[in-house]
Amino acid sequence: MEKKYKGPSIMEELWEYIKMIIFVVMVVFVINNLLLINARIPSESMENTIMTGDRIFGNRLAYLSHDPERFDIVIFKFPDDESQLFIKRVIGLPGETVEILDGKVYIDGSDTPLDDSFTAETPIGDFGPYVVPEGSYFMLGDNRNCSRDSRYWIHPFVQKDKILGKAVLRYFPSPKLLK
Repeated sequence: MEKKYKGPSIMEELWEYIKMIIFVVMVVFVINNLLLINARIPSESMENTIMTGDRIFGNRLAYLSHDPERFDIVIFKFPDDESQLFIKRVIGLPGETVEILDGKVYIDGSDTPLDDSFTAETPIGDFGPYVVPEGSYFMLGDNRNCSRDSRYWIHPFVQKDKILGKAVLRYFPSPKLLK
């Protein structure tokens, strides 16, 4: 007498799907909390580099082996309300003095301003001087005339341990590496 093959029971099939779902959720959790940070840009403060509504990925591992560098675009906890995430460009490094005169940024009293070719329009205004504490950074938006950044915050500096990642890729509306 010939035996008929019986496939897996409904419970066995269901258990396989549950295991697959648990595995996928764990992988997404690890990627989202240890490797990447996903952010949506809510304002025009970083235009024309990153536009309002863009979606970006940040690398959470970028600063494990080295410190943020000037001009890096970083995602961080807003110093005045750590429940909010901000994205800005690193301008002032620990121990430096940052001064903005007629919209141009000067570091440590230099006669030559920083390159601001990435700004959306000609920046205006005088701010500072700001002495950046050790372990902290001074941040500015690329659209300086429309950016609420270190110049306006109650706590104007971002501590290194509050930087969550380096912005590396805009993936929506179209892919673009960030510099």
